[in-house]
Amino acid sequence: MTMHLAQMNVGHLRAPTDSPELADFMAGLEPINALAESSPGFVWRLKGGDDPQDTVQHDYGDHLLINFSVWESRETLWDFAYRTVHLEFLRRRREWFLRMAEPYTVMWWIPAGYVPTLEEGMERLALLRGEGPTPAAFTFKDFHEAPGPAGDLHDAPEPAGGRR
Repeated sequence: MTMHLAQMNVGHLRAPTDSPELADFMAGLEPINALAESSPGFVWRLKGGDDPQDTVQHDYGDHLLINFSVWESRETLWDFAYRTVHLEFLRRRREWFLRMAEPYTVMWWIPAGYVPTLEEGMERLALLRGEGPTPAAFTFKDFHEAPGPAGDLHDAPEPAGGRR
C-alpha cells in the first residue's frame, strides 16, 4: 500500500491578520501556498476558502493559524520546507507567531488517497503533546518511517469507504 505523509502545524499569531505587524506574512501567503501546490510531491492542503491565500483560522484559540497538508514523502516535504523560499518564512516565524512551549508540528502516515480531517490533525497533535513521538504522531526530528507493505497499519486511519 502506498503511504503519504500528513503534516499539520499550528501557530498563534502575534496580531490580527490585517495588522501592519503581519503585512509581510500575509503578503507571502499566496506565493508560498502556490509554491507548495506546484512542488514535487505535493498532494493536498486544507484551505479556508477558494482563494489561494486562504488559510485555516479556527476556533481552537485566538488567532490560531493552521497549516495542514499531505505529501508523497518526507523528502518532498523537506525539500519544500527547507530548500525553497519557504525557509525565509520559517526563519521569520518569531516575528509573526508567539513562541510555543509545546509541539506545534505533527506528522503521520496515511494511505494514499485518504484525506485527513482537521479534527484528526488536532487529535494527532494532542497525541504528540501527551505521549511524545510515536509512529502515530511524530516530527522531522523524531521521524518514523512509513509502515512497509506488510507493516502494521493500526495507527493509519480508515480510508473513505472503510477499506484498506
